[in-house]
Amino acid sequence: MVGSASATSRGEDTFPKILMRNAQVFGDRTAFREKDFGIWQSWTWSEVCEEIRAFSIGLKSLGLKAGDKIAIVGANRPRLYWAMVAAQALGAVPVPVYSDSVAEEMAFVLGHAEVTFAVVEDQEQVDKLLSMADEVKSLTEIIYDEVRGLRDYDHTHLHGYSSVQEKGRELLAATPSLAAEWEAGFRDAKGSDIAVMLYTSGTTGRPKGVMLSFDNLVISARNGNKFDHLDETEEVLAYLPMAWIGDHVFSLAQAFTAAYCVNCPESMDTIDVDRLEIAPTYFFAPPRVFENMLTRIMVRMEDAGKTKRAIFDYFMEVARKVGEKILNGETVGLKDRMLYALGEFCVYGPLKNRMGLTRMKVGYTAGEAIGPEIFRFFRSLGLNLKQLYGQTEASVYITLQPDGEIYGDTVGKPAPDVELKIADSGEVMYRSPGVFVGYFKNDEATASTKTPDGWVHTGDAGIIAENGHLKIIDRAKDVGKLNDGALFAPKYIENKLKFFPNIKEAVAFGHEKDMVGVFINIDLTAVGSWAERNNVNYASYQELAAHPDVYGMIESHVDQVNRDLAREPMMAGAQIKRFLILHKELDADDGELTRTQKVRRSFIAERYGPLIDALYDGSTSKHVRTEVTFEDGRKGAIEATVEIRDMSTHDAGAGVQEAAE
Repeated sequence: MVGSASATSRGEDTFPKILMRNAQVFGDRTAFREKDFGIWQSWTWSEVCEEIRAFSIGLKSLGLKAGDKIAIVGANRPRLYWAMVAAQALGAVPVPVYSDSVAEEMAFVLGHAEVTFAVVEDQEQVDKLLSMADEVKSLTEIIYDEVRGLRDYDHTHLHGYSSVQEKGRELLAATPSLAAEWEAGFRDAKGSDIAVMLYTSGTTGRPKGVMLSFDNLVISARNGNKFDHLDETEEVLAYLPMAWIGDHVFSLAQAFTAAYCVNCPESMDTIDVDRLEIAPTYFFAPPRVFENMLTRIMVRMEDAGKTKRAIFDYFMEVARKVGEKILNGETVGLKDRMLYALGEFCVYGPLKNRMGLTRMKVGYTAGEAIGPEIFRFFRSLGLNLKQLYGQTEASVYITLQPDGEIYGDTVGKPAPDVELKIADSGEVMYRSPGVFVGYFKNDEATASTKTPDGWVHTGDAGIIAENGHLKIIDRAKDVGKLNDGALFAPKYIENKLKFFPNIKEAVAFGHEKDMVGVFINIDLTAVGSWAERNNVNYASYQELAAHPDVYGMIESHVDQVNRDLAREPMMAGAQIKRFLILHKELDADDGELTRTQKVRRSFIAERYGPLIDALYDGSTSKHVRTEVTFEDGRKGAIEATVEIRDMSTHDAGAGVQEAAE
């Protein structure tokens, strides 16, 4: 039965209650899909309700009770999403954990959260949890989804997901009234109850447990659905870390409140193919995903024949000229419209189909700033890509870009029910129904982040433009000045560098220094493809990064960024004077990135202190030895002599004149 808007009535204020409503109103609609062995398996809302009910009752029989914390660890799997709602139905609080966390990181989160149960994906996660038994003494029961490799383990406190669920079904069959009792158990739950605990990525220190209530998530999700006209017909692909607020809202909160379908890919390696098969109508990805998409497109075009490249270049120029205008509904001449339509047939349509975005009604990017050039590229193809600005502490939404008011250098207007202001210090602050309850066991951090009247410090510096849109300059603590007084906004510079497919990551330095220096990570896919075309032999990332021709290529990109900066009066003084290509890729396992792939600046500044000193003391090279962590937890080291190159800068007036010409 096809449902109606009544399924998201304000009276349904927790996810277990919304689940029951969806089962009644949207019972026959597909709620979840999962690809397994190349075949998509589907569950309707009625079937999902039955799956969750049986597992929840099975959990209760194992001893899970109200107030307990239950860790959720693994890739995006329907059963892991269902486990969260099954726990909430009992009054327990799910704590999703990054599945790629090393044991030490995971042990801190599980110990701090005082988890008693864990539901994990497979043997890898079971082994990780068993290895930290002495550190996380509160953890008593582990439940796994995939049975492979676990047959001979001690199952005293280890349980298969199916066996727990089967126990629930047996209890339901033996006592038919148990279903009503189970439902009655969460009917008295309130929207103000804690729904989930999500840990911050730990950019500046130890992760903090953000307590979010059902009201925080449900109201924010409903507002987001209403803003973008999302309903039960949408399709999304759930592939981002389940411990990240973005996935929790898009793949659970909005999915339940709108009753749309969540699709779980077979693996991280099949995401591109799975996205092509599903063609999601609502798509979310952090900037890195769009950067990687653009890199793959450019690499393929480099390998294409001369005629294909010429057609691509011609129609992309047409797209840059009128694509966004057409998407925004602005007036465009007949000739340009006809050329764009031809480009849709020859270039834009095939590109969107290859990316699996043919049906995309609306797409979002967030998590960190996206380069304006990358943003415009996707919108010029006719993709309704928007930026939003959000935080875990806000239940995602702080600002959103309304249709027809989408600008590459702003992140939109306050989202529904959100109040926004700029503090005297220049810091962005907000207040909304999505504001978190507090940090778990950290009243001091809560008090320093959230004021008594509900305003939250974002830690970001920004301005509200005349059109009412918010413009984020950078992290407030990262924005600084050079010794000559010029403004230094590192993220702004880094995003310009990362527009080039050959550059995967960049870290800029300059606060209280005489000039701007930059570390660069090359993109192994893009530069490796270039090396193959140019007969450049290499045996490792380290060898390719040190190649003179690679340095020459990156030098040309840095020069182009300097030319762009010279055209901007506020940033002209922050042109890059020196750069180096790091001998290793920045890695979350080495502590250089967070699990959401954000740069940990303070850690990098400490770890690579000798290289930073070399940037500023005039050295042309520096020998370094860097410790690395392998996937199996073993430690090793990489040694290299890193070259440092000087760059020319451009006069601001000349840059403006050049742009005009």
